[in-house]
Amino acid sequence: MSRRSATPYPLSDHYDGEHFFNPGPRVPRGPASLLRWRMGNPRPPWPKSVIDPPYPPPPPLPAGHLGLSFIGHASFLLRLPGFTLLTDPIFSDRCSPVSWAGPRRVRPPGLALAALPAIDAILLSHNHYDHLDLPSLRALRRAQPDAPPRIVTTLGNAAFLTRAGLPGAQELDWWQSTRLGALRITATPARHFAARTPFDRNRTLWGGFMLALGGARILFGGDSGTGAHWSEIRQRLGAPDVALLPIGAYEPRWFMGPVHMNPEEAVAAHRDLGAARSFGMHFGTFHLTDEPIDAPCEALVEARLAAGLQPDSFTTLGFGESILLPLPGV
Repeated sequence: MSRRSATPYPLSDHYDGEHFFNPGPRVPRGPASLLRWRMGNPRPPWPKSVIDPPYPPPPPLPAGHLGLSFIGHASFLLRLPGFTLLTDPIFSDRCSPVSWAGPRRVRPPGLALAALPAIDAILLSHNHYDHLDLPSLRALRRAQPDAPPRIVTTLGNAAFLTRAGLPGAQELDWWQSTRLGALRITATPARHFAARTPFDRNRTLWGGFMLALGGARILFGGDSGTGAHWSEIRQRLGAPDVALLPIGAYEPRWFMGPVHMNPEEAVAAHRDLGAARSFGMHFGTFHLTDEPIDAPCEALVEARLAAGLQPDSFTTLGFGESILLPLPGV
């Protein structure tokens, strides 16, 4: 039986029977491009460690509100009426296949794993080590042996998680939905790629998730380059009340541009989505690319001013900071 005929997924505008891909023109980013980047100019140095002033623990959640807490990188604690979720949780010291090498976190998690409330669901956007962290997922499951968090992820990751001792994940294709009680979770497109080894590139899908509860919508954008998918998300699912959008890991642009937005592009995505409020993520935690540690937040302020947006329309939270946001229609 051929690999194509054995595939469990239907052919689509982003799956050819063997590999997932971004719709539209394909941008080559092979080993030669990676070598060119690595052999280029040295990276601006980052501090070895940043210890931010501590924030108070997340406050009690009033009725009809979202509690949003920034843990670091793409990890948020989301508290909604009746539901508590984590996005791409990584509490490990490194984002790497081994514990003794690879990018080490510069900032500790803004919330300790042991300080988390009971988690109902975990949203996993794709399989990169800085987003799908097996030690963190195993620790979260051990913390709730009688009612483990439900994992919702993108196509191809459930089998990997099962092999890693984490069975039961539900995987979604772009635009597919599942429910957690009254909470509707829909997988959304992103422009990115997937790989954990040199041999499994784009065998699994990447994306984000739109949460809908009552009349409220919250978008976790995942990891993504710029593209028309932001407008399509708005057209198909509605404008989010809150959007969590990546703003970091974007230099050099010739290499990172196809898969990571810079702050200016993130502001454009915010406007394409019609988001009421957006919060930046994917910055200041792991030294993955060539921009200085503070550049994403500084560039976000400049991009927001250039777009004529109000300061609180698109901002960032401190590491460990929590905010309460009213949710319309909840």
